[in-house]
Amino acid sequence: MKPAGTLRQVSDFSDISRGHWLQELLCQGEEPSRVLSSPDGQHLLVLQKSRPPPLPQVVAFQRHGTGGGDLERNWQQPQPALVGLLFLRSPGTSGSSALALVWEHGQTEVWHFVVAVGWQLVQTLELCQGARARIVSVCSQGASLVWCEERPPLDAHSDMSKCAFRFCVCTRALEVGEHGVRLGTLRIVLHNSPEYQVLASPQDVFLVPATASFATTSKFLLIWHPEKAKLTITAPSAGFVHSKVLRSSSESDFRKVLLGSVGLLSCLAPLDIHTSAVSNSGGLLLVSTKGAVNMVEPDGTQRHVFDLEERALAQGSSVQLKTFGSILACVLAGVLYLVDQNSGRLIEKKILNMKEVHFLESPGEEDSIQLLTQTGIYSFSFSKPEDSSRPEPCLVEMVFEEACRYYQRRSLSSSKLTVEKLKKGGVFQAPVALAAILQHSLRQKQKPARGLQDTYTKLLSTMSLELQSYMSLELLKTCVVCAPESEVESYCEELVEQEVSRVLHSDMDKDNLAYLNSVFASFPKAAWKATRSCLQLQQNGDGLLVARATPEVWKKVLGGPQQEEGGQNGVVPLFELICASFLRFKPKWLPSFVELTQQYVSISWGYSSKEGPEGRVPLYKRALGVLARKNKRSEADDEMELELLLCSKRPKAVLQALHLLIRLKRWQRVVEVAEKFSKLSPLLNKEIFTTLLAEFAQHRELDPYLDVLWPLCPAELTASDILTVVLQHLPRSQGDPVPFSSEGNQLTVGLLKPLLQRVVQRPCVQDEMYLDALQSPTFPPPTPPREH
Repeated sequence: MKPAGTLRQVSDFSDISRGHWLQELLCQGEEPSRVLSSPDGQHLLVLQKSRPPPLPQVVAFQRHGTGGGDLERNWQQPQPALVGLLFLRSPGTSGSSALALVWEHGQTEVWHFVVAVGWQLVQTLELCQGARARIVSVCSQGASLVWCEERPPLDAHSDMSKCAFRFCVCTRALEVGEHGVRLGTLRIVLHNSPEYQVLASPQDVFLVPATASFATTSKFLLIWHPEKAKLTITAPSAGFVHSKVLRSSSESDFRKVLLGSVGLLSCLAPLDIHTSAVSNSGGLLLVSTKGAVNMVEPDGTQRHVFDLEERALAQGSSVQLKTFGSILACVLAGVLYLVDQNSGRLIEKKILNMKEVHFLESPGEEDSIQLLTQTGIYSFSFSKPEDSSRPEPCLVEMVFEEACRYYQRRSLSSSKLTVEKLKKGGVFQAPVALAAILQHSLRQKQKPARGLQDTYTKLLSTMSLELQSYMSLELLKTCVVCAPESEVESYCEELVEQEVSRVLHSDMDKDNLAYLNSVFASFPKAAWKATRSCLQLQQNGDGLLVARATPEVWKKVLGGPQQEEGGQNGVVPLFELICASFLRFKPKWLPSFVELTQQYVSISWGYSSKEGPEGRVPLYKRALGVLARKNKRSEADDEMELELLLCSKRPKAVLQALHLLIRLKRWQRVVEVAEKFSKLSPLLNKEIFTTLLAEFAQHRELDPYLDVLWPLCPAELTASDILTVVLQHLPRSQGDPVPFSSEGNQLTVGLLKPLLQRVVQRPCVQDEMYLDALQSPTFPPPTPPREH
């Protein structure tokens, strides 16, 4: 049974300074008023856009007190519109507040409230540097102001496609102290961008495309992380897309930020946003026109929270959103919804007999919500559910939604399968059975499941281990949410390990692969530890890397939907994800890991099989692709490229590594590679020796290693073949050749003589064929004795 909430009136405006005027403003406005509450809940600001010029358009009211001067601000029509009404970080003095009024042309008034004194204008500032700039959105983030401003082009006849990118996002530090206001230097976060609405959380700033924005850029959101100077691209339909650190102003160009993700972003559906608000946890709440409420986390991931009962929201309909602790409060069409943000469960639904409702700040009261209406201030108290072990209705719904996707992919019919059809059709019994088992087993925990069918009871006994694993996973998630900061990291590592193990033991489809990408991006260190645990990677006594993963897990690592010609729209294959983790946390193990995967491929798939991963792109090339995507190149990366080429033991890769060593003039390593890999095959031996013989003819760097190189000469090479190679690669002389050169770097017969003697003295292949006949004791054989 849902917990009941109580709604009671806590104020009839009598305890508010000039409360009758506040009530009059709320009742007489032709348009809905905008009400802003200070973080401490002591001040209320009302913005009335439809009032005539003589009357104040911004009025401040003080709760629980009547002393001090009041704030009334009005302006006439020629003055630009007010775009920002922001409470700033409070000064050091106790009981004081600071307020900023930001106009469209950049002029900003800073007001300061002190007890027994009231509101006083501290200073008037200019945020923008250009006279033609126009602010379209502004927010307060920490001790700074962040805004999006329009910078019209100088040429009035500019191209419309270029005019769409005439906005830029700027920030300036703004600190209000006892002795005045300090305005920092202007810094551009993003320039040449479309129009954005800026929304600030305690740590980050969300950039939401405006409704009139350029069509192709209204498919994704941007998240700016000021402390890390990083910009994250995310799309509700695809999750995390890309993040980039903005080291300089040249990297802040909008087109450069999107350069590596244009292919993925062009395929996305346009954003469907009716209302947006920032939650107290730092996430962005989005309400779609269909009534779906989603949460975008600061790392770019997205999760579904709740579905409002309204199937379609009108363009002008108002939706109020506010979070109180872990509770999401939403007012729509006179109905108050209270939803648990963590589980998405509807806690309370209350019909309000009020035309206009505004949420107020209530610090320190997480179990109550304060509402400002035309008749007073009301407090809605609710109690949190005591039994959190009961299965949520959304869990059963998730079973049917997943079943819909599963059967739809395998269906030949063009008609869309819905949850309602799945429940009423009676054709697919698997989701019905699983939903019944979840409803009984999770609710009763250790008690025997009563009321189940015999077939369901047998299935329950088979699934007991899976259900136990699910319950432990849910318990672990609860621990992550409730744990102190010192223990969050260990809980996250355990949670990531369970999630990676679960995905590796399920079907590796596109959704699971995209989910693993988000896990590796959000928790890189925990994902690396989970990978080592799932593959059981460790070093043996000889220092060699060994893995004890099952064949099914190996097939998930190497198989899956990662090798399609069109790519996966930014989703990295699992093998590449693991290689990137090796490069970040244990680069010395990467060549050994690639060698391990090649050994498994040679056992599981035939050499020429097109089904296996080696039938398309060799594994060492995929690992080299991961290495090539690193931002900075170092000498260690060159050594890693050599090791990856050599660990493949493929002739082309070995020759590529040999040429790379020659280009780097690492002659000792050249000779070691030649001596080691010439034993693999006669053909590779001939290619290696011919390559080194050509280098020997051009310079004298290999002269100290001739005693090692000459024994590598293939048996089928003759003296004429050797001389042909040498003559083809002799360096061209600039002048007339002389018999005795003073440079000392020319090839002489004395250097080549040991090799030619070795080849000439070696028995011919044809001689070896008739060696038995030529080495007989006597020739011709003796005449047999005559018979008398």
